[in-house]
Amino acid sequence: MKKLQNNYAFIDGTNLYLAIRDYLGWKLDNKKFRAYLSEKYGVEKAYYFIGHVEGNSDLYASLQSAGYVLIFKPTTEDKVGAIKGNCDAEIVLQTMIDINKYDQAVLVTGDGDFYCLVKYLKKIGKLKCVLAPTTNNCSLLLRQAAQLQIAFMDNLRGKLEYKRKDPHKDGTL
Repeated sequence: MKKLQNNYAFIDGTNLYLAIRDYLGWKLDNKKFRAYLSEKYGVEKAYYFIGHVEGNSDLYASLQSAGYVLIFKPTTEDKVGAIKGNCDAEIVLQTMIDINKYDQAVLVTGDGDFYCLVKYLKKIGKLKCVLAPTTNNCSLLLRQAAQLQIAFMDNLRGKLEYKRKDPHKDGTL
């Protein structure tokens, strides 16, 4: 019988979404991804860090129904109108707040800003792995910190891609 694990995932939502969309060219099925984290890495609780944007309530409800605990960051606009909601500090803080509640952490990001967090988690035996969305968009610093405890999502399209249901497949119009 497989030993139950009490691992937590800390997901850099924007990094995950943009890397898969822009570098791999597909859309992640968040429900399948949550199941994958549970099955592959023993994740009991999955935090999803995301900037809060008015009008995205359907997205937030979908993520919550898929089993994620959402942590929001207020957003701002830069000079050209792009929305900014960098959640790095929130991810580090939550990882440390919960450090005695989980066995190991799965950090989902390709961002090198997490170098020191990964080094620390590794040092104290709390790093399960870094799961980076792509090999092409993963920081060298993050790779160095994680060393062998890094995995990439490049080859997971078949398992984790969102596929819109075709209404014509079941014979209906």
